Amino acid sequence: MNTINKVIGVIAIILSVLSLQTLALENISWPKNQRMAISLSYDDALSSQLDHALPALNKYGLKASFYPTLSSKAFISRLADWRQVAKDGHELGNHTVYHPCSASVANRDWVKPYYNLDNYKLAEIIDEINIANGFLMALDGQTERTYTAPCNDLKVSGENYLPHVESMFVAIKGHEQLPYGAAVLWAPDNVTAQKLIARIKQEADKGTQIFNILFHGVGGDHSAVSQQAHEEMLQYLASNLDIYYVDTYINIIKHSEKTGAKK
Repeated sequence: MNTINKVIGVIAIILSVLSLQTLALENISWPKNQRMAISLSYDDALSSQLDHALPALNKYGLKASFYPTLSSKAFISRLADWRQVAKDGHELGNHTVYHPCSASVANRDWVKPYYNLDNYKLAEIIDEINIANGFLMALDGQTERTYTAPCNDLKVSGENYLPHVESMFVAIKGHEQLPYGAAVLWAPDNVTAQKLIARIKQEADKGTQIFNILFHGVGGDHSAVSQQAHEEMLQYLASNLDIYYVDTYINIIKHSEKTGAKK
């Protein structure tokens, strides 16, 4: 009998937690009661983002988040263009200075030995992120920022470094302080407009609250989607702003926090 009571107690606790998470999800209310928020983001400071993605975003009046690698040639040589990104109302987020990733992961031959996260010390990654914040503030004047971890690699000297830097940011993409399943991250690569749009509809139907679509190249550079696919997706979103709340990641997170949608 004691065993049965214990099992019933555990089930009750699980149901209670699930109920609270569901309630928290339902409490998220977007500005025009849209079904889902969409954060369009662009990583690594690629020229194709400035040449193709930015003009298309501005054409449709959609705001996005850019996470530049500060050591990128396309960043250093085009600082005025990146400053204009912020002036156009888009977000510049922190993506570190050197984009350190773990070389021990499969197919990571491209990771330079001196930017191998496996060899970093905790103080080094913290300093690098701090430097990136300072440089970005000098560029756009903003004191609040969000972060996207390069390659989503988080271990330094065997320790997750996010707890040591999370206080610097409003949020960390892919690690939102929201109930499980509330936020989803997808990094499309060489997909059609039809697939982009179908995935957006699918996430809305599933009840996803924040859908993070993380792009790299647009019509060029690495891990790219075509200009046409990207533009058709933007056109679809711009025509359905009653369904989707499209904004910078920092604005989306701030709005979700106003409604009390916390873990």
